[in-house]
Amino acid sequence: MPHEATLIATVAIGFVAAFACGYAADRLKLPPLVGYLVAGIIAGPYVLGFVGDIELSGQLAEMGVILLMFGVGLHFSIADLAAVGWIAIPGAVGQIAIATILGIGLSLGWGWSLGGGLVFGLSLSVASTVVVLRALEQRNALDSTNGRIAVGWLIVEDLATVVILVLLPSLAQLLGGHPLDAHGAAPAASGGEIALSLLITFAKVAAFVALAIFLGPRVVPWILTQVARTGSRELFTLSVLAVALGIAFGSAAVFGVSFALGAFFAGVVLSESRFSHRAAAESLPMQDAFAVLFFVSVGMLFDPSVLWKDPISVLLVVALIIVGKSVAAFLVVSILRFPVSTALTVSASLAQIGEFSFILIGLGISLGLLTGEARDLVLAGALISITLNQLVFSASDWLIKRLASRSGEFGARNIEKLRHTLQTVRERAEAREAERAARDRETVERFPLFAAVDPEKREELLLLFRPRTASPGDRIIRKGDRADGIYFISSGSAEVSIGTRKIRLGPGTFFGEMALLSGARRNADVTAVDYCELLVMTVRDFQQFMAHNPNLRAEIDRLALERTEMNRQNEAAEHAALEQH
Repeated sequence: MPHEATLIATVAIGFVAAFACGYAADRLKLPPLVGYLVAGIIAGPYVLGFVGDIELSGQLAEMGVILLMFGVGLHFSIADLAAVGWIAIPGAVGQIAIATILGIGLSLGWGWSLGGGLVFGLSLSVASTVVVLRALEQRNALDSTNGRIAVGWLIVEDLATVVILVLLPSLAQLLGGHPLDAHGAAPAASGGEIALSLLITFAKVAAFVALAIFLGPRVVPWILTQVARTGSRELFTLSVLAVALGIAFGSAAVFGVSFALGAFFAGVVLSESRFSHRAAAESLPMQDAFAVLFFVSVGMLFDPSVLWKDPISVLLVVALIIVGKSVAAFLVVSILRFPVSTALTVSASLAQIGEFSFILIGLGISLGLLTGEARDLVLAGALISITLNQLVFSASDWLIKRLASRSGEFGARNIEKLRHTLQTVRERAEAREAERAARDRETVERFPLFAAVDPEKREELLLLFRPRTASPGDRIIRKGDRADGIYFISSGSAEVSIGTRKIRLGPGTFFGEMALLSGARRNADVTAVDYCELLVMTVRDFQQFMAHNPNLRAEIDRLALERTEMNRQNEAAEHAALEQH
């Protein structure tokens, strides 16, 4: 096959295999996710070998992670992160520490080095973002209090992984490995250099978060507003993808954070905009498509021969992931005094590993701390734990029903406090949205002309207006000027001077359309009589919107024709009166 077709082949085979195996899994009463993983194994290089470019499929899968995290960010605000931080930060750090210690103990039992065991344990300690989000979405728990805690926990894990990936090359020789080759890091660093590297890493992450929180909400919504004003659905979809992928790539290239974390904050930034729901709807098909490729790519990486070559080691790794991590998370959440239901939900969410585990184990191998055997075990653990994650959630639900009633009031105060905080945050956001919707509705109702606009197009129309004010005596339009737009009066009144006639216009009326329709210069002066609040639509926006809304254009043409006829009649009457004198 020509090299140029590698991308097409990878995507085509991945989707076709995922569809066939996903459908078969559904018919067998299994989660489609299991079918996607099996599709990857079949299509990968170790079975039938349909797809040989695993690196390319992995990059496509990374796009799925980016878009999925972007979608989560769209429904997650900075206030939500702050609310769950007091459980997510100590919880994630504690769980990573316990799981890493378990991994070190397991690897030392196999005779591995301490440095190799450290990287191996870290790779087993971080959960797959995609799997957790998929599971929570399917259970309609993403917006629940426990779901918010799980997502916040994942974000902390991502941040911790960023720090680990930066520090490992510097610590490689101290841990018994070697520095990366000429394409990677410099030789081992001293203690001072390690401290400096850590400081720089924290500074970069802090700078990225600060830009995302303080600058992002001012820039990104403004960009999408300008795009939405064009009325082009294609451009809006493209702008959403550009924001998600652009910020994800830029944050990784400039600040060294992960693609997933950058995409999450891109979504958080956009969540403060009025376009968050529309952006989520536009990006959802892409999220679903590339998320499927993620699971297929995991299957492609897996060499099934490890299952019969070293089944005991595989079982021990799977037990550490599903049982060890779950117990660790349960203990940490319980120590933080949260209810059994919260502890079990978080435990089930973290009972698998994924994308960051592959990155960590790959780095460990490149640093000489581990061999390919470790990668095979991690991949086997990932595949099996992801496949069994739905069963783990089902077991968690069963335990919640059995244990929650016996746990009494344990942790009830903390979870109720957190639930109240999240509810307050949600109510404030809903109040802001309701207030904006009420203002928009009031604007539409004030102008009877807008009744001719389709309801789904009214938000787009409102984006085209630019507010302007005029004090009594201000000349709004001057006779002989070129047309700059059409004016709608929200409040106040203005006077139109045509010859010797004076016409008073009040709230709900508009003027300036005659020159726009005819292309001629202004034929009248318009002066503010009292303080006026105006909505102005520029010539370009007017013409573009009218082209896509024939009903409104027809209504304006009709009113313009009536005004033209009325002006002619008044001019004729004035002319006749002058002749009589």
